[in-house]
Amino acid sequence: MKQHEIRCQYYSQEDLLGAGCLDIRLAISAVEMAMRAFEAGEVIFPEKVVQIFNEETQERINCLPATFRKLRVCGVKWVSVFPPNPVKFGMQNLSAVIILSEIDHGLPIAFMEGTLCSNLRVGAVGALAARHLANPQSRSIGFIGAGEQAKMHLLAMKSVLPSLVECRVAAKEQAEEETFCREMGQLLPNVAIQGTGGNLQAAIEGADVIVTATSAQAPLLKAAWVKPGSFYSHVGGYEDEYAVAQQADKIVCDDWETVKHRTQTLSRMHQAGELPDHQIHGNLQDIVLGHLPGRQSPEERIYFNAVGLAYLDVAISHAMYLRTRDSGLGQDLKIQQEMIFEHAHLKNWIRI
Repeated sequence: MKQHEIRCQYYSQEDLLGAGCLDIRLAISAVEMAMRAFEAGEVIFPEKVVQIFNEETQERINCLPATFRKLRVCGVKWVSVFPPNPVKFGMQNLSAVIILSEIDHGLPIAFMEGTLCSNLRVGAVGALAARHLANPQSRSIGFIGAGEQAKMHLLAMKSVLPSLVECRVAAKEQAEEETFCREMGQLLPNVAIQGTGGNLQAAIEGADVIVTATSAQAPLLKAAWVKPGSFYSHVGGYEDEYAVAQQADKIVCDDWETVKHRTQTLSRMHQAGELPDHQIHGNLQDIVLGHLPGRQSPEERIYFNAVGLAYLDVAISHAMYLRTRDSGLGQDLKIQQEMIFEHAHLKNWIRI
């Protein structure tokens, strides 16, 4: 290897899957580590850069960086969210890539597919919240939405709530429900999974765990369907009527200061003066690290809202990188062989 040669590893989604990175426990462990590091002041976490191309549909590309000082790694997630994709083009609505660099010399160490990590982070954070906030003997889970994040949420919830044996799902399109039931039924044969033909109430009413994971900007979830003792994981934007939060015994966020400036249901309530700061129980990090109590009663209705914190994606992607690197999968990429003016043939390539 020449003195100024720079190389990094490329990992496709198939490389990551082949190395065993669809691992909820790996992701949860990385999230818990990241929360401890964040509290200790070891994380650099700048504001994300958002480029919205269509205000109505919220088609956008975001750039989200973070650095872990002790791990000596800096990462960035470049993620596109195009909600119309599934219906208009039959394509996924989220796509991401992640770049990791070491911070001793500032050189890249990995370029990797990021959609798996992004969806895994959503599921892992929801599952970590459920570990502390759901009834531990929960048996049923209801979904509004049947896309990739709903599927990941089901895997994640089952990993922390092994007592789950029943799943009901409602989606906008019948085909989405059928795909969800077929794919998840193969992965979780001990869970009875059924679609409701788009009947939202049938999917949710009586469920111990509730998940809304849609791109809709409408109050689909009704408070009357949310039973005492349930745990609600709010994944998307504006998906539930205000009364769902108003009747909750505890409201927990991944980060309330971030949530209240966004467009989630809780954000809208706060901006309308209907949800003051003191009505928020706290952030998930404070519960995980033992600073605040989680569930204290079997009858509590608990509302959890996560907008997504990119430093958690970087932590998970770093754990995935280490596992995949050690597996031998992936490709070696040469970024440069020499510095620009060291190239012997530069005079043949230059244009002035």
